[in-house]
Amino acid sequence: MLNRPPGPGRPVHYEIRVRGVLDRHWSGWFDGLQVSSDAPGQTLIAGPVVDQAALHGLLAKVRDLGLPLLSVRRIGPGDDSEKER
Repeated sequence: MLNRPPGPGRPVHYEIRVRGVLDRHWSGWFDGLQVSSDAPGQTLIAGPVVDQAALHGLLAKVRDLGLPLLSVRRIGPGDDSEKER
């Protein structure tokens, strides 16, 4: 079976986990994504990302803040759990 990438204009949900604590007020900095501290000493930045360029932009913001990147997880259309039938 083949993975089908999301169509144009269909954002994909991502979860970016970093070491460090940011509060929800950072949401604007991260293009409106949800920012929450769900584990001690960690922050989860989650929400729809329109394309790979936008994802790289978000990762650059993480880098610019000096936050150690722990994981990037793609959720939803086009991820490994959704196979073409």
